[in-house]
Amino acid sequence: MREWITGRNPVFEVLQTRRRQIFRLLVASGSEEKGRLAEIVSLAAQRRVPLQRVPRQQLDALGEGHQGVALEVSGYPYADYADIMKRAQQRQEPPLILLLDMLQNPQNLGTLLRTAEAVGVHGIIIPPRRAAGITPAVVHASAGATEHLLVAQMNLAQAIDMLKSADVWVVGLAGEAAQPIQQAPLDAPLALVVGNEGEGMRALVARKCDVVVKLPMKGKIESLNAAVAGSVALYLTLLARQSSSKEAT
Repeated sequence: MREWITGRNPVFEVLQTRRRQIFRLLVASGSEEKGRLAEIVSLAAQRRVPLQRVPRQQLDALGEGHQGVALEVSGYPYADYADIMKRAQQRQEPPLILLLDMLQNPQNLGTLLRTAEAVGVHGIIIPPRRAAGITPAVVHASAGATEHLLVAQMNLAQAIDMLKSADVWVVGLAGEAAQPIQQAPLDAPLALVVGNEGEGMRALVARKCDVVVKLPMKGKIESLNAAVAGSVALYLTLLARQSSSKEAT
C-alpha cells in the first residue's frame, strides 16, 4: 500500500527516520528551497529519491497544509508488544506505555502521539479495528512524531493482561473517577489508558485497570478534550519520573 505524506515537518521526519520505503518526492514549482525544504531536498538526494517539481494545484489534491511538498511512501510500519517492551529495556527506564481506547479523531490521535514522543513514551497500543490508525492525516497532525514512535495494534484487554504480567501498573484516565491522578504511582512501570472522545474508556477496559484517576479541575467545565487530558497526564507522569530520579541521586 502506498500513501502520500504532506507538510514539511512530516515529510522531513519520514525521510530522516528511514522506516518506510520511499518512492518519490513532489515539490511545488517555484517554491523557495531554503530552510526545512532545502533539508528535505538534500535528504531526498542522499537517499536517491526521485524528485519532481509539479504545479501547486497537483499538491492541493493530495491534502491540505502541504506547504509545497508531498512524499509518496509505503504504509505505516506498525510495531508489536515485544518491540515496545524492548525499547524500555534498551533505555534502562521503567516502561511508559500509552493505550488509546477507540480514539476516533485523527487530529486528537496526532496530538497525543506528538506529546507521547516529546515525553519519551516507549510505545503506544491502539485497537486494530473501529479506531483511528496511523493515516497520513495522523502523521500530519503529529508533525511527523509518528515516525519516531512504536505503535502496536492489538486487543487492549489482552494487552492490559500482558502488561500486568510484566508488573506494569495500568492507570485509566476518566473525568468521573474518584481518585486524583496525583495519588497514582506515576514513577512506576506504567501504562496510561485514555478513552474515546465521547464515551471514554469501554467498561471492560476500565475494569481491567489497576486504578482509574482524574485530573484536578478548578474551572467550571467538567472535562477536557481527550487529547488535552491525555497530554496533561503524560506530562504529569514525566514530572513525577524526573522528581523520582532526582531523589534517587
